[in-house]
Amino acid sequence: MDSKVDMREQVRERYARAASTGSCCGPECCGHDETLDADLTAGTYSQADISVLPAQAVEASLGCGNPTAVADLSEGETVLDLGSGGGIDVLLSARRVGETGFAYGLDMTDEMLELAAKNAAEAGVTNVEFLKGYIEAIPLPDSSVDVVISNCVINLSTDKPAVFGEISRVLRPGGRIGISDIVADDSLTVDERADRGSWVGCIAGALSSSEYRDLLEGAGFSEISLTTSHQATDGMDSVIIKATKPTGG
Repeated sequence: MDSKVDMREQVRERYARAASTGSCCGPECCGHDETLDADLTAGTYSQADISVLPAQAVEASLGCGNPTAVADLSEGETVLDLGSGGGIDVLLSARRVGETGFAYGLDMTDEMLELAAKNAAEAGVTNVEFLKGYIEAIPLPDSSVDVVISNCVINLSTDKPAVFGEISRVLRPGGRIGISDIVADDSLTVDERADRGSWVGCIAGALSSSEYRDLLEGAGFSEISLTTSHQATDGMDSVIIKATKPTGG
C-alpha cells in the first residue's frame, strides 16, 4: 500500500475508534498523547463554551487548541471546519455566526460524522452541515466560505500543499483562516520531530514555523501570523495560525 494512503488509513482508524468510545482509546491521539504525558489542549475551551455543548461533543474533542476563540467570527458568516470530528468547533462556530450564518464540518471518518450529527441534534443547532471528504479535496465550490478553521488536523495530512491550496480555493477574496496546530521549531529536523511522537499523535507530521509560512505564502495568503499558545513537547508548540486571502486573488 502507498505510504501516504497507509498513513491516512491509520489516522482514520484511530479516530473511528475515538468516536466509538468517546476517548482516544490508544497510546496516542491529537489532544491526548500519553507518550508525551500531556494534554495538548491545555484547557483551551472555557466553561462558557463547554456549558452549551453536549458532553459527547466535548469528550470527543481531540485537538490542540480552540480555533473558534481566535477566528473573530461575525454574524452571517459561513465557516468551514477541517477535520471536524465530534463537532465541537462547528457547533461553537454556528452559535457565533447566528441564524443568518452557517457552519460546515468536514471529516473523512463515518463514525465521527455520525457522532457530530447526533451532537448537533442534541444541541438544537440547525445551521450546520457535516460533509464527508478529505481536507486535500474539499467538497465545496470555489469562493464559498468566509472563514476556515481547523483544530490540530493539518499536521495529520500527508499532502499539506494540497490542503493550503484547497483552503485558498474555497475562501472568498478577503476570507481568512484561524487554525490551531502543532508547529515545530525551525531547528528541529523531520527525524527529530518523529523522535518526539507519532504521526497520528500530531507530532511527527508537524510543520516547522518557516515551512508553515512558506506553504501559506505559496498558496497566496498574506497577513500571516503564528502565535504560540502553549508547549506540546520539547521544541514543539500548539500555535494559532492566522492568514488572509487577498481581495485581489
